Amino acid sequence: MRNVTCITYTKKKNWLLNFALEAETAITRPPVLDCEYYRKQVAEHVETLYTQDTLHSTHNTHSKMKILNLIKTKLKKNEAMITKADKRNSIVTLPTQYFNKKINNFISENHVQTINIDPTNTFQNHIRKTINQSKTLNPTRFKWIYLNLNPSAPMIKGLITSHKPNQPIRPIVN
Repeated sequence: MRNVTCITYTKKKNWLLNFALEAETAITRPPVLDCEYYRKQVAEHVETLYTQDTLHSTHNTHSKMKILNLIKTKLKKNEAMITKADKRNSIVTLPTQYFNKKINNFISENHVQTINIDPTNTFQNHIRKTINQSKTLNPTRFKWIYLNLNPSAPMIKGLITSHKPNQPIRPIVN
């Protein structure tokens, strides 16, 4: 029986199950007397591969968590952040103060009206009153379907347009 090498970056999620099924299909082809010998050999190899894969995936998870924690602490220490770039499938690392300055510049340059009080609860109360007073909504026990149970004002996010001069932001609001 040949040695099987598995490359981790090309393995699919159920690669071991597929391997075992393909091996079983191949085992049924030789004469019946040889099938049990091959089946035992394949079972031993599959068991070895399974233990190696579970150990490798557990180790991989721990090392990924370690790397993520190192990145987080480094970003916090340097007062930096990671955000998504606008057009490209990439990320941008920049100082948090620089990002906040970009957001504030966008708000002031585009004459965005800011308010100090969140009007979401007021709007929610008006919507509730209108729904409760409505005579066309039947049955009344389903009126809650038309309400947002936990409303909040949208937050602005800025995507850095790294392909333009001065790297302006593209605002995104949910």
